[in-house]
Amino acid sequence: MRPSGSSSAALHPLSPVRVTALLCIAEILSMTSSVAYPALLPTLRDAWSISNSAAGLISGSYFAGYMVAVPILTSITDRIDARRVYLFATLLAAVGALGFGLFARGAASAVLFQVLAGAGLAGTYMPGLRILSDHIEGRRRNRYIAFYTSSFGLGTSASLLLTGAVAAALGWQAAFMLLALGPALAGVLVILVLPPAPTRAVRRQPWLDFRPVLRNGAATSYIVGYAAHCWELFGLRSWLVAFLAFSASLQATDASHVWSAAAAAAVINLLGPIASILGNELAGRGGRRRTIAHIMRGSALMALVVGFAAPLPWLVVFALVSVYFLLVMGDSAALTAGLIAAADPQRRGAAMALHSFMGFGAGFVAPLVFGAVLDSAGGGANPIAWGLAFASLGLGAAVGPLGFALYERRTRRRHLRAN
Repeated sequence: MRPSGSSSAALHPLSPVRVTALLCIAEILSMTSSVAYPALLPTLRDAWSISNSAAGLISGSYFAGYMVAVPILTSITDRIDARRVYLFATLLAAVGALGFGLFARGAASAVLFQVLAGAGLAGTYMPGLRILSDHIEGRRRNRYIAFYTSSFGLGTSASLLLTGAVAAALGWQAAFMLLALGPALAGVLVILVLPPAPTRAVRRQPWLDFRPVLRNGAATSYIVGYAAHCWELFGLRSWLVAFLAFSASLQATDASHVWSAAAAAAVINLLGPIASILGNELAGRGGRRRTIAHIMRGSALMALVVGFAAPLPWLVVFALVSVYFLLVMGDSAALTAGLIAAADPQRRGAAMALHSFMGFGAGFVAPLVFGAVLDSAGGGANPIAWGLAFASLGLGAAVGPLGFALYERRTRRRHLRAN
């Protein structure tokens, strides 16, 4: 046991607003290369003469790197300063992007550097949240968490825009190499500007032991809910452009004069931060689990509507998908804020590691299930197949409210037995 005492943070006080703003800027910088490969997938697939399966493997390897690294890099923040983990991870992300630009010339080498880049994200997103939660306590913390988690979507959008601009001007190799500067700058910003976390008592405990987290029913309910959320979100994001393009192809007149499918998807994705912040505010006022459950039920029902709506007028489809995405993102920040509040402060890193691992694991599988349903139900030219594929997203989302209901039932039973 290390006794608590005065922190060096007291010598360099930063307001919660400044801490949050710095971490949001750092997160956006750390993600400048995060979707460079998906943005350049058609170019690289043709340049390397690889199959669609190989191209998909390269995409998936990014999430594989994340899933392998996140239990280690997030849970270790229970033992060491999360800023050091963040700095190390930004170096991984920078090496991944730089190496991709310099040395990737086919599927095998691309997978290697994508794994490194994914591991870099694993050590920035949740450890950055750990830094924020260590510096901000009380009711305000949930609001600041919502702003921080929303920066993930802004980082994704920035990466798409920067990759396209640099690649068009200088080529894809230069795009990867120049975008590697973002993570490096993020690491320097966090380690030099943010103070260490306030000193706290630390109980020595087995590393990577997630059993105490799983015994925490409140935390586990949010982890299950987050996995359901990521299933729906990553599945939707992976197939959104293709669905909008399919809907446009069914129109009697060319719908591309309104927006291209990619541009429409980008506009829809920009709704995410707004929905996440507003959803968290509603959860803070109306009961967190109850509000999240209502939002998830709404998104599950919308999934059943949107997929079958492809033949409708394109602007109607765009509006329906926008509403659906608002619902999908409406519980994002509320789920993570709930996990932070429910977790044992001494095991917050382990809880966040499991939270992120389960979420990104579900997000990795969901697009594969979506594609399998689409193929087995008649293929991408069949409106019914798209409806059934979207239904698979809704079924995944429905797991979240079910998990909350089971937790509340167990809690009531324990309360009755205690009385």
